Amino acid sequence: MSTTPVIPVPRGTEVTLANGYRINYIDQGSGPVVVFLHGSGNGASGYSNFKGNYPALVAAGYRCIVPDLIGYGYSDKPDHVEYPLSFFIECIRQLLDAIGVERCTLVGNSLGGAIALGFALEHPQTVERLVLMAPGGLNDLPDYLAMPGMAMMFGLFSSGEPVTPERMKEFFVKAFVVNPDVIDDQLVGERHAIMQLQNPQVIKTMKVPNMTDRLGEIGCPTLALWGLNEQMMPDSGILRLAKGMPNCRMVLVPQCGHWVMLEHRELFNRTVIDFLQNG
Repeated sequence: MSTTPVIPVPRGTEVTLANGYRINYIDQGSGPVVVFLHGSGNGASGYSNFKGNYPALVAAGYRCIVPDLIGYGYSDKPDHVEYPLSFFIECIRQLLDAIGVERCTLVGNSLGGAIALGFALEHPQTVERLVLMAPGGLNDLPDYLAMPGMAMMFGLFSSGEPVTPERMKEFFVKAFVVNPDVIDDQLVGERHAIMQLQNPQVIKTMKVPNMTDRLGEIGCPTLALWGLNEQMMPDSGILRLAKGMPNCRMVLVPQCGHWVMLEHRELFNRTVIDFLQNG
């Protein structure tokens, strides 16, 4: 890690949800609404996941909503509740209600992808399109635990040793990407600083069901991107999405790990904008 000062993750707008929790979110642009749902892990936030993506969509004529999920970022982090997928879906539903969004596209990676799938199943009338990047919710827990990236994550965060920026960067490089240059000190510094605000409850109690058998119920146009060097999500999810969802276009990205929106930012932005504009 260099000694260059890290610019903190910017705060967005806060709103209190109907369930009483405060959620922090970025709200930029005007036009059709696109909601970005970030993944899990220590130090995760909407901004760090999607800072290279939502500005391109704003420039293309979209209103982008980028929340910190409850339990993450600058949003509330209650330690007296559990965090099943249904809780995250409830909070996103209440956020959209609070800011008056009736229809939107959901963009989600990892945990955020699972939330997007679950939301589309519960609230199909709200979801115009889905964009998924290696979403969760397609396998049972033992399948995930067998993945090498997951093993690294649990080893890092359950070792009892301090998670230094150096250890965090090493983990990101080994588990999330092919090109180590995309894991710069700014990103590591952002996530390490946000990690200090977290408590372990969200990761300890998170439960994501296997939704494979219900994918056929999701009829909206869907774009799925999957890195061919993925180490977090079993690649059985590729065919489960491609064959299970009636209107899913699958894009396989070579030389790419878990963070396609980061590692292949320009490809991701072009592909998503084309999908939103042309279907």
